[in-house]
Amino acid sequence: SLTQLAPMAGTNQTQVTEFVLLGFSHGRPFLFALFLAIYLATLLGNSAILSLVSLDPHLHSPMYFFLGHLSCLDLCYSSVTVPKILANTLRPRATISYGGCLVQMFLLMWCAGAECALLALMAYDRFAAVHQPLRYCQALRRSTCAIAAAGCWLWGLLDSAVHTLLAARLSFCGAARLQHIFCDVPPLLGAACSDTRPNQLALHISSIFVGLSPFLLVVISYLCILATVLGMPLATSRRKAFSTCSAHLIVVTLYFVAANLNYNRPSSGYSPAANTLVSVLYCIIIPMLNPLVYSLRNREVWGALQKAMRLGATP
Repeated sequence: SLTQLAPMAGTNQTQVTEFVLLGFSHGRPFLFALFLAIYLATLLGNSAILSLVSLDPHLHSPMYFFLGHLSCLDLCYSSVTVPKILANTLRPRATISYGGCLVQMFLLMWCAGAECALLALMAYDRFAAVHQPLRYCQALRRSTCAIAAAGCWLWGLLDSAVHTLLAARLSFCGAARLQHIFCDVPPLLGAACSDTRPNQLALHISSIFVGLSPFLLVVISYLCILATVLGMPLATSRRKAFSTCSAHLIVVTLYFVAANLNYNRPSSGYSPAANTLVSVLYCIIIPMLNPLVYSLRNREVWGALQKAMRLGATP
């Protein structure tokens, strides 16, 4: 997996051609069946959300426009990691090429940065819907929503490009082993033998601007929503406002907790089992849960799904 180069400055330099992934220690047949079932559920759920949002006129509102982008991101999340994980569970030696590792990390970080920004945007959307319902659709026109969503994707792309360029400068001595089941920034930094301080600094800055700042915007939006809802005179109005926000609040909580566990690790790191569990929760479980949360908590989505099923059953 390593090609030896000429000695430089009294040290042996190595060029990595592949990484060995050490997260597959046991239970591979069970992991294959489990991850395959989760991946299929993720594809089915998020594809259903995308189809309903695209085809049903009742779901052509800013909230569902952003939900469609969230489903697209969740599909990308899973497709970046799970197929390679499934392939490695069937191999006696779990590996990924050096180039494949950087590409996987780039796409994963792109999705992560874009989803953080999108969740903050969706929180503002819920605030606008509750605070000024009569001006909601006028304030968030389709063109405005498209520009805002494109900004989320671009924000994630720029963040990912920085991390990938810094990771490409790292060198690895000896066996290139990652205590992980896929390529991500923390395991790469743990395996590097060169100076990782620029990478660590970039990761901390990213945690503030790409992770913490959107989370604070979400918190501020929901505090404003709470103040608006508590000022409503009718209990039915308050219940309706809370019901429109509950699904997004659950998704936000799940995502930011998992992302914080994944990227803001203790200095001693996690145990191999805990490391795998956190990674599975962040990149595999949550993309499957998001469409379930929105479907189970949303009557409009259920109505659109039942309508589509009736039309499909009609000869």
